[in-house]
Amino acid sequence: MRKMAIGVATIATATLLLAGCSSSSPEPSDTDDAIDASGVTLTVWTDANREPAITAAAKAFEDATGGKIELVQKNFDDIRNDFINQVPTGEGPDITIGAHDWLGALVQAGVVSTIDLGDVAGEFEQVALDAMTYDGQLYALPYSLETIALIQNTDLVGEDAPATFDDMIATAQAAGAERPFVINTSGQTGDAYTMYGFQTSFGAPVFQQDASGSYTSEVGMGGDAGTAFAQWLGANGETGTGFISTTIDYDTNNELFASGKAAYTVQGPWAVATLTAQGVNIKVNPIPSAGGETAAPFVGVQGFYISSQSKNQLVAQEFLTTYLATYDAQKALYEADPRIPAWTDLADEVSSDPVIAGFLASSKNGVPMPSIPEMGSVWDLWNAAQVQIIKGADPASTWSTMVSDLEAAIG
Repeated sequence: MRKMAIGVATIATATLLLAGCSSSSPEPSDTDDAIDASGVTLTVWTDANREPAITAAAKAFEDATGGKIELVQKNFDDIRNDFINQVPTGEGPDITIGAHDWLGALVQAGVVSTIDLGDVAGEFEQVALDAMTYDGQLYALPYSLETIALIQNTDLVGEDAPATFDDMIATAQAAGAERPFVINTSGQTGDAYTMYGFQTSFGAPVFQQDASGSYTSEVGMGGDAGTAFAQWLGANGETGTGFISTTIDYDTNNELFASGKAAYTVQGPWAVATLTAQGVNIKVNPIPSAGGETAAPFVGVQGFYISSQSKNQLVAQEFLTTYLATYDAQKALYEADPRIPAWTDLADEVSSDPVIAGFLASSKNGVPMPSIPEMGSVWDLWNAAQVQIIKGADPASTWSTMVSDLEAAIG
Protein backbone atom coordinates (compact mmCIF):
# COMPACT_ATOMS: atom_id res chain seq x y z
CA MET A 1 0.00 0.00 0.00
CA ARG A 2 1.27 3.45 -0.85
CA LYS A 3 1.56 6.08 1.82
CA MET A 4 -1.05 8.77 1.26
CA ALA A 5 0.29 11.98 2.80
CA ILE A 6 2.47 14.88 1.78
CA GLY A 7 5.92 14.98 3.36
CA VAL A 8 6.59 16.80 6.62
CA ALA A 9 8.51 19.61 4.95
CA THR A 10 5.64 20.31 2.59
CA ILE A 11 3.07 20.21 5.37
CA ALA A 12 5.02 22.75 7.36
CA THR A 13 5.22 25.15 4.46
CA ALA A 14 1.57 24.74 3.58
CA THR A 15 0.50 25.23 7.19
CA LEU A 16 2.33 28.54 7.32
CA LEU A 17 0.79 29.54 4.02
CA LEU A 18 -2.77 29.03 5.20
CA ALA A 19 -2.47 29.91 8.88
CA GLY A 20 -3.48 33.51 8.34
CA CYS A 21 -6.58 32.77 6.28
CA SER A 22 -8.21 29.85 8.09
CA SER A 23 -11.99 29.93 8.27
CA SER A 24 -13.85 28.83 11.40
CA SER A 25 -16.52 27.01 9.40
CA PRO A 26 -17.12 26.51 5.70
CA GLU A 27 -19.88 28.59 4.16
CA PRO A 28 -22.09 27.03 1.49
CA SER A 29 -22.16 28.87 -1.79
CA ASP A 30 -25.88 29.60 -1.64
CA THR A 31 -28.30 28.79 1.16
CA ASP A 32 -31.21 31.01 0.03
CA ASP A 33 -32.89 27.91 -1.37
CA ALA A 34 -31.77 25.51 1.36
CA ILE A 35 -33.90 22.37 1.54
CA ASP A 36 -35.91 21.51 4.61
CA ALA A 37 -34.22 18.42 6.04
CA SER A 38 -35.99 18.48 9.39
CA GLY A 39 -36.20 14.99 10.82
CA VAL A 40 -33.48 13.63 8.53
CA THR A 41 -30.19 12.30 9.93
CA LEU A 42 -27.34 11.55 7.53
CA THR A 43 -24.69 9.11 8.72
CA VAL A 44 -21.24 9.90 7.35
CA TRP A 45 -18.21 7.63 7.67
CA THR A 46 -14.88 9.38 7.97
CA ASP A 47 -11.48 8.87 9.52
CA ALA A 48 -9.91 10.73 12.44
CA ASN A 49 -7.86 13.09 10.27
CA ARG A 50 -10.79 14.52 8.35
CA GLU A 51 -13.52 14.40 10.96
CA PRO A 52 -12.91 17.99 12.23
CA ALA A 53 -13.22 19.46 8.73
CA ILE A 54 -16.42 17.54 7.98
CA THR A 55 -17.80 18.63 11.36
CA ALA A 56 -17.58 22.26 10.26
CA ALA A 57 -19.50 21.59 7.03
CA ALA A 58 -22.02 19.50 8.97
CA LYS A 59 -22.78 22.38 11.31
CA ALA A 60 -23.42 24.72 8.38
CA PHE A 61 -25.77 22.11 6.89
CA GLU A 62 -27.62 21.61 10.17
CA ASP A 63 -28.05 25.35 10.76
CA ALA A 64 -29.43 25.92 7.24
CA THR A 65 -31.62 22.85 6.74
CA GLY A 66 -32.65 21.55 10.16
CA GLY A 67 -31.20 18.15 9.32
CA LYS A 68 -28.61 16.30 11.37
CA ILE A 69 -25.23 14.80 10.49
CA GLU A 70 -23.96 11.83 12.48
CA LEU A 71 -20.23 11.37 11.96
CA VAL A 72 -18.87 7.86 12.52
CA GLN A 73 -15.11 7.63 12.84
CA LYS A 74 -13.63 4.61 11.06
CA ASN A 75 -10.19 3.21 10.35
CA PHE A 76 -9.68 4.22 6.71
CA ASP A 77 -8.30 0.80 5.80
CA ASP A 78 -11.55 -0.83 6.98
CA ILE A 79 -14.01 1.44 5.18
CA ARG A 80 -14.06 -0.21 1.76
CA ASN A 81 -14.83 -3.74 2.94
CA ASP A 82 -17.24 -2.60 5.65
CA PHE A 83 -19.13 -0.44 3.15
CA ILE A 84 -19.43 -3.25 0.59
CA ASN A 85 -20.56 -5.71 3.28
CA GLN A 86 -23.01 -3.49 5.16
CA VAL A 87 -24.77 -1.45 2.48
CA PRO A 88 -26.61 -4.43 0.91
CA THR A 89 -28.05 -5.29 4.34
CA GLY A 90 -29.58 -1.83 4.70
CA GLU A 91 -26.94 -0.76 7.19
CA GLY A 92 -23.84 1.33 6.71
CA PRO A 93 -23.73 5.10 6.16
CA ASP A 94 -25.49 7.47 3.80
CA ILE A 95 -22.10 8.89 2.78
CA THR A 96 -18.56 7.60 3.11
CA ILE A 97 -15.15 8.99 2.38
CA GLY A 98 -13.08 6.77 0.09
CA ALA A 99 -10.42 6.40 -2.59
CA HIS A 100 -11.18 6.47 -6.32
CA ASP A 101 -9.57 3.11 -7.00
CA TRP A 102 -12.33 1.46 -4.95
CA LEU A 103 -14.87 2.62 -7.52
CA GLY A 104 -14.95 -0.42 -9.77
CA ALA A 105 -15.53 -2.75 -6.82
CA LEU A 106 -18.18 -0.43 -5.34
CA VAL A 107 -20.09 -0.21 -8.64
CA GLN A 108 -19.79 -3.95 -9.23
CA ALA A 109 -21.21 -4.56 -5.75
CA GLY A 110 -24.06 -2.10 -6.43
CA VAL A 111 -23.42 -0.08 -3.28
CA VAL A 112 -22.91 3.47 -4.65
CA SER A 113 -25.13 5.98 -6.43
CA THR A 114 -24.23 8.47 -9.11
CA ILE A 115 -23.89 12.12 -8.20
CA ASP A 116 -24.67 15.32 -10.12
CA LEU A 117 -22.35 18.23 -9.30
CA GLY A 118 -24.10 20.62 -11.66
CA ASP A 119 -22.30 23.92 -12.23
CA VAL A 120 -19.88 23.30 -9.37
CA ALA A 121 -18.19 20.53 -11.40
CA GLY A 122 -16.17 23.24 -13.14
CA GLU A 123 -14.44 24.08 -9.87
CA PHE A 124 -12.60 20.75 -9.75
CA GLU A 125 -9.48 19.53 -11.51
CA GLN A 126 -10.56 17.48 -14.52
CA VAL A 127 -8.35 14.53 -13.59
CA ALA A 128 -10.17 14.33 -10.23
CA LEU A 129 -13.56 14.17 -11.96
CA ASP A 130 -12.25 11.60 -14.42
CA ALA A 131 -11.03 9.44 -11.55
CA MET A 132 -14.49 9.39 -9.97
CA THR A 133 -16.18 8.52 -13.28
CA TYR A 134 -17.12 4.96 -14.22
CA ASP A 135 -18.84 4.04 -17.51
CA GLY A 136 -19.41 7.73 -18.13
CA GLN A 137 -21.17 8.34 -14.79
CA LEU A 138 -19.80 10.43 -11.90
CA TYR A 139 -19.99 8.55 -8.60
CA ALA A 140 -18.29 10.77 -6.02
CA LEU A 141 -17.41 14.30 -4.98
CA PRO A 142 -13.60 14.50 -5.24
CA TYR A 143 -11.60 16.53 -2.78
CA SER A 144 -7.90 15.59 -3.00
CA LEU A 145 -5.37 14.09 -5.37
CA GLU A 146 -1.79 12.87 -5.38
CA THR A 147 0.76 11.67 -7.88
CA ILE A 148 4.47 11.12 -8.39
CA ALA A 149 6.86 13.50 -10.11
CA LEU A 150 10.51 14.09 -10.98
CA ILE A 151 12.51 15.31 -8.00
CA GLN A 152 15.92 16.79 -8.68
CA ASN A 153 18.90 17.87 -6.58
CA THR A 154 19.16 21.56 -7.46
CA ASP A 155 22.71 21.84 -6.09
CA LEU A 156 23.75 19.38 -8.79
CA VAL A 157 21.48 20.10 -11.76
CA GLY A 158 19.64 23.35 -11.06
CA GLU A 159 15.89 23.87 -11.23
CA ASP A 160 15.15 23.63 -14.96
CA ALA A 161 12.87 20.75 -15.88
CA PRO A 162 14.48 18.36 -18.38
CA ALA A 163 12.37 17.99 -21.51
CA THR A 164 13.31 14.36 -22.13
CA PHE A 165 14.82 11.41 -20.31
CA ASP A 166 17.99 11.74 -22.41
CA ASP A 167 18.26 15.45 -21.53
CA MET A 168 17.96 14.54 -17.86
CA ILE A 169 20.74 11.97 -18.04
CA ALA A 170 23.03 14.31 -20.01
CA THR A 171 22.52 17.14 -17.51
CA ALA A 172 23.29 14.89 -14.56
CA GLN A 173 26.39 13.43 -16.20
CA ALA A 174 27.66 16.90 -17.10
CA ALA A 175 27.28 17.85 -13.44
CA GLY A 176 29.40 14.88 -12.40
CA ALA A 177 26.67 13.13 -10.42
CA GLU A 178 27.70 9.71 -9.12
CA ARG A 179 24.34 8.37 -10.28
CA PRO A 180 22.43 10.41 -12.86
CA PHE A 181 19.07 8.89 -11.94
CA VAL A 182 17.50 6.35 -9.60
CA ILE A 183 14.01 4.88 -9.66
CA ASN A 184 12.42 2.40 -7.30
CA THR A 185 11.78 -1.06 -8.75
CA SER A 186 10.87 -2.56 -5.35
CA GLY A 187 13.98 -4.64 -5.79
CA GLN A 188 13.13 -7.95 -7.46
CA THR A 189 9.37 -7.31 -7.18
CA GLY A 190 8.94 -4.58 -9.77
CA ASP A 191 7.17 -1.24 -9.49
CA ALA A 192 5.11 -0.56 -12.61
CA TYR A 193 3.27 2.18 -10.69
CA THR A 194 6.39 4.34 -10.44
CA MET A 195 7.53 3.45 -13.97
CA TYR A 196 4.17 4.29 -15.52
CA GLY A 197 4.98 7.88 -16.54
CA PHE A 198 7.80 6.64 -18.76
CA GLN A 199 5.57 3.90 -20.19
CA THR A 200 2.77 6.29 -21.13
CA SER A 201 5.29 8.54 -22.88
CA PHE A 202 5.50 5.73 -25.45
CA GLY A 203 1.71 5.75 -25.87
CA ALA A 204 1.20 2.44 -24.06
CA PRO A 205 -1.50 2.86 -21.36
CA VAL A 206 -2.36 -0.11 -19.19
CA PHE A 207 -6.00 0.01 -20.36
CA GLN A 208 -7.68 2.04 -23.08
CA GLN A 209 -10.08 4.86 -22.14
CA ASP A 210 -13.32 5.65 -23.94
CA ALA A 211 -14.55 9.09 -25.01
CA SER A 212 -15.91 9.81 -21.52
CA GLY A 213 -12.52 9.12 -19.93
CA SER A 214 -13.71 5.85 -18.39
CA TYR A 215 -11.37 2.88 -18.62
CA THR A 216 -12.39 -0.11 -20.71
CA SER A 217 -11.15 -3.67 -20.23
CA GLU A 218 -9.13 -3.44 -23.46
CA VAL A 219 -5.43 -3.79 -22.66
CA GLY A 220 -3.61 -0.80 -24.11
CA MET A 221 0.03 -1.68 -23.62
CA GLY A 222 0.49 -4.16 -26.44
CA GLY A 223 1.51 -3.55 -30.02
CA ASP A 224 4.36 -1.40 -31.28
CA ALA A 225 4.04 1.20 -28.51
CA GLY A 226 4.35 -1.38 -25.76
CA THR A 227 7.28 -3.04 -27.51
CA ALA A 228 9.05 0.31 -27.85
CA PHE A 229 8.70 0.91 -24.11
CA ALA A 230 9.96 -2.57 -23.31
CA GLN A 231 12.99 -2.06 -25.53
CA TRP A 232 13.74 1.26 -23.84
CA LEU A 233 13.42 -0.42 -20.44
CA GLY A 234 15.85 -3.14 -21.48
CA ALA A 235 18.31 -0.65 -22.99
CA ASN A 236 18.43 1.20 -19.67
CA GLY A 237 18.41 -1.94 -17.52
CA GLU A 238 21.19 -3.97 -15.97
CA THR A 239 22.63 -5.22 -19.28
CA GLY A 240 22.34 -1.75 -20.85
CA THR A 241 23.10 1.66 -19.35
CA GLY A 242 22.32 0.43 -15.83
CA PHE A 243 20.26 3.52 -14.99
CA ILE A 244 17.39 1.22 -13.98
CA SER A 245 18.25 -1.63 -11.63
CA THR A 246 16.48 -4.24 -9.56
CA THR A 247 18.90 -3.45 -6.73
CA ILE A 248 16.94 -0.23 -6.06
CA ASP A 249 14.14 -0.62 -3.55
CA TYR A 250 12.23 2.23 -1.89
CA ASP A 251 14.69 2.85 0.94
CA THR A 252 17.80 2.51 -1.24
CA ASN A 253 16.32 4.93 -3.77
CA ASN A 254 15.66 7.53 -1.11
CA GLU A 255 19.06 7.16 0.55
CA LEU A 256 20.98 7.53 -2.72
CA PHE A 257 19.13 10.75 -3.44
CA ALA A 258 19.19 12.11 0.13
CA SER A 259 22.95 11.55 0.39
CA GLY A 260 23.58 13.58 -2.77
CA LYS A 261 24.75 10.64 -4.87
CA ALA A 262 21.81 10.69 -7.29
CA ALA A 263 20.79 13.79 -9.22
CA TYR A 264 17.22 12.80 -10.08
CA THR A 265 14.56 10.42 -8.85
CA VAL A 266 10.86 9.79 -9.40
CA GLN A 267 8.94 9.80 -6.14
CA GLY A 268 5.75 10.91 -4.44
CA PRO A 269 5.05 13.62 -1.87
CA TRP A 270 5.16 10.99 0.87
CA ALA A 271 8.94 10.74 0.34
CA VAL A 272 9.82 14.46 0.42
CA ALA A 273 10.79 14.55 4.09
CA THR A 274 13.14 11.56 3.66
CA LEU A 275 14.67 12.88 0.44
CA THR A 276 15.53 16.20 2.08
CA ALA A 277 16.50 14.89 5.53
CA GLN A 278 20.23 15.26 4.87
CA GLY A 279 19.99 18.80 3.52
CA VAL A 280 19.54 18.23 -0.21
CA ASN A 281 17.77 21.11 -1.93
CA ILE A 282 15.10 19.97 -4.35
CA LYS A 283 12.84 21.05 -7.17
CA VAL A 284 9.78 19.04 -8.21
CA ASN A 285 8.96 18.93 -11.93
CA PRO A 286 6.80 16.82 -14.26
CA ILE A 287 8.33 13.51 -15.35
CA PRO A 288 10.27 13.92 -18.61
CA SER A 289 9.26 12.01 -21.72
CA ALA A 290 11.24 8.96 -22.75
CA GLY A 291 9.11 7.99 -25.75
CA GLY A 292 8.15 11.31 -27.31
CA GLU A 293 4.66 11.68 -25.83
CA THR A 294 3.70 13.34 -22.53
CA ALA A 295 4.66 11.30 -19.49
CA ALA A 296 1.35 10.68 -17.69
CA PRO A 297 1.81 9.19 -14.21
CA PHE A 298 -1.01 7.65 -12.22
CA VAL A 299 -3.09 10.05 -10.13
CA GLY A 300 -4.90 8.93 -6.99
CA VAL A 301 -8.02 10.78 -5.84
CA GLN A 302 -10.09 10.74 -2.66
CA GLY A 303 -13.65 11.91 -2.24
CA PHE A 304 -17.14 11.19 -0.92
CA TYR A 305 -19.54 8.45 -2.08
CA ILE A 306 -23.32 8.17 -1.52
CA SER A 307 -24.73 4.77 -0.57
CA SER A 308 -27.11 3.28 -3.12
CA GLN A 309 -29.29 2.13 -0.19
CA SER A 310 -29.51 5.52 1.51
CA LYS A 311 -33.13 6.47 2.21
CA ASN A 312 -32.09 10.12 2.01
CA GLN A 313 -30.18 10.33 -1.25
CA LEU A 314 -31.43 13.78 -2.24
CA VAL A 315 -30.47 15.19 1.14
CA ALA A 316 -27.07 13.43 0.95
CA GLN A 317 -26.47 14.95 -2.47
CA GLU A 318 -27.43 18.38 -1.10
CA PHE A 319 -24.91 18.04 1.73
CA LEU A 320 -22.13 17.13 -0.70
CA THR A 321 -22.83 19.58 -3.50
CA THR A 322 -23.84 22.62 -1.41
CA TYR A 323 -21.90 22.25 1.83
CA LEU A 324 -18.77 20.25 0.99
CA ALA A 325 -18.34 21.53 -2.59
CA THR A 326 -17.27 24.99 -1.49
CA TYR A 327 -13.92 26.71 -1.30
CA ASP A 328 -14.08 27.01 2.50
CA ALA A 329 -15.06 23.39 3.04
CA GLN A 330 -12.35 22.17 0.69
CA LYS A 331 -9.81 24.36 2.46
CA ALA A 332 -10.88 22.96 5.82
CA LEU A 333 -10.32 19.44 4.47
CA TYR A 334 -6.90 20.47 3.17
CA GLU A 335 -5.89 21.97 6.51
CA ALA A 336 -7.07 18.88 8.38
CA ASP A 337 -5.13 16.47 6.15
CA PRO A 338 -2.79 18.19 3.67
CA ARG A 339 -3.08 16.63 0.21
CA ILE A 340 -3.14 18.40 -3.14
CA PRO A 341 -6.65 19.89 -3.37
CA ALA A 342 -8.95 18.80 -6.18
CA TRP A 343 -10.63 22.25 -5.96
CA THR A 344 -8.76 24.23 -8.62
CA ASP A 345 -8.65 27.66 -6.94
CA LEU A 346 -7.40 26.15 -3.70
CA ALA A 347 -4.83 24.03 -5.53
CA ASP A 348 -3.54 27.20 -7.22
CA GLU A 349 -3.39 28.98 -3.87
CA VAL A 350 -1.38 26.35 -2.04
CA SER A 351 0.92 26.05 -5.07
CA SER A 352 2.82 29.06 -3.79
CA ASP A 353 4.72 26.24 -2.10
CA PRO A 354 7.00 25.12 -4.97
CA VAL A 355 6.95 21.49 -3.83
CA ILE A 356 3.17 21.34 -4.03
CA ALA A 357 3.31 23.27 -7.31
CA GLY A 358 5.57 20.62 -8.81
CA PHE A 359 3.34 17.73 -7.83
CA LEU A 360 0.27 19.63 -9.05
CA ALA A 361 1.97 20.25 -12.42
CA SER A 362 2.75 16.54 -12.66
CA SER A 363 -0.86 15.65 -11.80
CA LYS A 364 -2.13 17.87 -14.63
CA ASN A 365 -0.21 15.60 -17.03
CA GLY A 366 -1.43 12.49 -15.23
CA VAL A 367 -4.27 10.02 -15.59
CA PRO A 368 -6.37 8.33 -12.90
CA MET A 369 -5.20 4.91 -11.86
CA PRO A 370 -7.81 2.54 -13.33
CA SER A 371 -10.56 1.67 -10.88
CA ILE A 372 -12.04 -1.12 -13.00
CA PRO A 373 -12.12 -4.61 -11.42
CA GLU A 374 -9.75 -5.92 -14.12
CA MET A 375 -6.95 -3.82 -12.62
CA GLY A 376 -6.58 -6.41 -9.87
CA SER A 377 -5.30 -8.92 -12.45
CA VAL A 378 -2.61 -6.60 -13.77
CA TRP A 379 0.02 -5.95 -11.14
CA ASP A 380 1.74 -9.33 -10.69
CA LEU A 381 2.16 -10.01 -14.41
CA TRP A 382 3.11 -6.41 -15.23
CA ASN A 383 5.65 -6.05 -12.41
CA ALA A 384 7.25 -9.42 -13.15
CA ALA A 385 7.70 -8.64 -16.85
CA GLN A 386 9.38 -5.34 -16.09
CA VAL A 387 11.80 -6.98 -13.65
CA GLN A 388 12.69 -9.69 -16.18
CA ILE A 389 13.39 -7.08 -18.87
CA ILE A 390 15.46 -4.91 -16.52
CA LYS A 391 17.53 -7.99 -15.68
CA GLY A 392 18.21 -8.73 -19.34
CA ALA A 393 15.34 -10.83 -20.75
CA ASP A 394 14.39 -10.20 -24.37
CA PRO A 395 12.15 -7.09 -24.21
CA ALA A 396 9.81 -7.77 -27.14
CA SER A 397 8.97 -11.41 -26.39
CA THR A 398 8.76 -10.90 -22.60
CA TRP A 399 6.40 -7.96 -22.99
CA SER A 400 4.28 -9.72 -25.61
CA THR A 401 3.89 -12.77 -23.38
CA MET A 402 2.88 -10.56 -20.47
CA VAL A 403 0.20 -8.82 -22.55
CA SER A 404 -1.17 -12.16 -23.81
CA ASP A 405 -1.24 -13.61 -20.31
CA LEU A 406 -3.02 -10.51 -19.00
CA GLU A 407 -5.63 -10.62 -21.76
CA ALA A 408 -6.26 -14.27 -20.95
CA ALA A 409 -6.51 -13.54 -17.23
CA ILE A 410 -9.18 -10.87 -17.68
CA GLY A 411 -11.08 -12.86 -20.29
